[in-house]
Amino acid sequence: MAGIFKAYDIRGTYPDQVNEGIAYRVGYHFRDLLDAEDLARGPQVVVSRDMRTHSVPIARALKAGLRARGIAVIDIGVADTPQNYFATGFLGASGGIQVTASHNPAVYNGLKMSRRDAIPVSYETGIAELEKLVLTSAVATGLPPQAGEEERSVFAAYTEHVLAELTLSGPRLKLAADAANGMSTIYLPILERLNLELVPLYFELDGSFPNHEANPLKQENLVDVERAVLEHGCDLGVAFDGDADRAILIDEKGRFISADKITGLLAPRFLKREPGAAIIYDLRSSWATKEAIEEAGGVPVRERVGHSFMKATMRRHGSPFGGELAGHFYFRRNYTADSSLMTVIEVLNQLRESRQPLSELVAPLSRYHATGEINFHVDDKAGMIRRLAEDFADGAVDYLDGVTVQFDDWWFNVRPSNTEPLLRLVLEARSRELMEDKKQLLLGYLGTPE
Repeated sequence: MAGIFKAYDIRGTYPDQVNEGIAYRVGYHFRDLLDAEDLARGPQVVVSRDMRTHSVPIARALKAGLRARGIAVIDIGVADTPQNYFATGFLGASGGIQVTASHNPAVYNGLKMSRRDAIPVSYETGIAELEKLVLTSAVATGLPPQAGEEERSVFAAYTEHVLAELTLSGPRLKLAADAANGMSTIYLPILERLNLELVPLYFELDGSFPNHEANPLKQENLVDVERAVLEHGCDLGVAFDGDADRAILIDEKGRFISADKITGLLAPRFLKREPGAAIIYDLRSSWATKEAIEEAGGVPVRERVGHSFMKATMRRHGSPFGGELAGHFYFRRNYTADSSLMTVIEVLNQLRESRQPLSELVAPLSRYHATGEINFHVDDKAGMIRRLAEDFADGAVDYLDGVTVQFDDWWFNVRPSNTEPLLRLVLEARSRELMEDKKQLLLGYLGTPE
């Protein structure tokens, strides 16, 4: 069971790893992660769940554990993860817990947790403590509830919240959206208010994921939406992940756009409203992302990978916006949490205001050549990182997350995965030839990609 406690959530296969017993104990001990300011807000916790059939019994057990420790439950029902974050802030709750395994296959389930105002609970800020308590503390089951439970819908308020910045003037656009049978299915009535023609794919909630995995970072899961964009003459496409906290965009030519380019595209919108603001981006992002922020008069702040680090840095800088290569985009007005739907709306706004195709808008951000993220199984991860730092010491070396080495015409980052026994490589260069040459050089160290 120890392996289910990850860097950012609890996740494993059901019922052998994640089950009702684990859920009850997580709920019971969740109170121990909350500080005095959290507890002063009730104490009460927002609970919601995704579309997996086993999310129902897991949520039931989780709520029983919370209530046994005197934590009142606000159950908002079947919801996407961003809606859980919103509800936690909007309702002034002590915290929130979403029952979901995100983009993982149907046999998985898990729990994503946050404190007041959607402050994330990561391994460093509570999951490690929770792991110890869950695995070592005896808990009597069947304890009578010490706090109440209420069902409450926040969908109407959530809808108005995400639509608040929508630009309706301008051309009527066409959007292909792939919900992958995941939680973005519930976005349909919101998408229908975006002044566009919608081409929906797989907008039926089904936790068995009958059409394809709800993981838009895999190219094979983008094929359908890319085809739909071309067949229907769409202005753009979007692929959501299982719990709808990530968005991957497709241009009008049916081509995948890396998320760091979307960060660079949207950053000037926020800097126009707040000149000189800090924009946070993860260290896998292109040089072009940093340069776009600087050109728009902002302060680029580079951060390690992971939503808890990104959100903490945004709060520290008062940043209005940030983005990660994995397709997470963060908004201060959304309690500094990620929102795939708000990302889509901002891209639509940009298309309407500029009256340019998406491919042309991102073309200036495509001036470098990157490998994307490549995974390697390396037994001695720490030793490999030390070796790379030593062998490439003629570059500018830093250890913000793994090791990054920068030269005048290329750079690379190698970091250990937070969730798997892997090293991950990202490399970028000023020419495709140089990128391919340096990629082969690094493969000599890291071996064959997974």
